[in-house]
Amino acid sequence: MNSKEFKAARGDLRASTEKLAYSVNEVCHSLSLSRTTVYELIAKKQLRSIKIGVKTLIPADSLRGYLASLEQEAA
Repeated sequence: MNSKEFKAARGDLRASTEKLAYSVNEVCHSLSLSRTTVYELIAKKQLRSIKIGVKTLIPADSLRGYLASLEQEAA
């Protein structure tokens, strides 16, 4: 990857106001769920998670996909 490609990629991330991933606490707060429930969803593979060091993050697209699947079940 040359320096121009790297700058363009960085610029794209900075231009976005939406978060790319959420902490477990953020997911708990935004969905009014307990930490236990969020970790159960991760264990059941209903939510994808990534680890950076000791920090567990849930990618935004995984959260959106999970919510969409709940909407489909309810319909």
